[in-house]
Amino acid sequence: MTVVVPIAGTPGRLEGRVAVVTGSSRGIGFGIAERLVAEGARVVLTARSQEPLAEAVAALGTDVACGVAGKVHDPAHRDETIAAAVDRFGRVDILVNNAGTNPVYGPLSDLDLDAARKILEVNVLGALSWTQRFAEEATEGGAVVNISSVSAFSHAPGIAFYGVSKAALNQLTRSLAAELGPAIRVNAVAPAVVKTRFAAALYEGREEQVAARYPMQRLGVPSDVASAVAYLVSDDASWVTGQVLSVDGGGLTVPSA
Repeated sequence: MTVVVPIAGTPGRLEGRVAVVTGSSRGIGFGIAERLVAEGARVVLTARSQEPLAEAVAALGTDVACGVAGKVHDPAHRDETIAAAVDRFGRVDILVNNAGTNPVYGPLSDLDLDAARKILEVNVLGALSWTQRFAEEATEGGAVVNISSVSAFSHAPGIAFYGVSKAALNQLTRSLAAELGPAIRVNAVAPAVVKTRFAAALYEGREEQVAARYPMQRLGVPSDVASAVAYLVSDDASWVTGQVLSVDGGGLTVPSA
């Protein structure tokens, strides 16, 4: 079966908007940045390492993109990135909290608590702190999208605490939407397994078996998530806030074994 995944977007839908996308040198983050640019936005990308970040910016075009390297939980990096958006492009309208971490795999009974604290610091407090800083500079009608996960909705063997952090992120999304409206809308996108390096351990060597769990009979790709994000930050979603949109190939419709 041939799978057609649209990536072109809606040209001009985000014309004049400026976005910050964290964790965007590759994978889902880069796919999101690519889609926003395709729809007319200019984008500031972030990543820990300078070299892949520079490659990502070059791929998008230095006229519409720039990069700021640093750690997502570093306040100085956060301030530098938001300032770069305003200084380079004159404004900031969109924030996509994509950066996340999951440094452990295994049962909760063996979970290292320092690793658990790190997961919460990056996946939950990181999103909160970036949104706080964004809200100080955002133009009226700004939009935030948090990248969550379907692991927030049910037990996810091996990555259960990652799911805990994403469940907290979903509640954070709803609470921020209530507090920041009407000036800023806040939503989240919750993907299932997407073919990226970050998620490789969840499907490598058994992709067909994993894909068979989904009614759509394939794994996600970054553009699947990017198209949902592009909708949520656009005026097409101007009355949508506080929502968590599952992008999962229909996986949540299938009862767990």
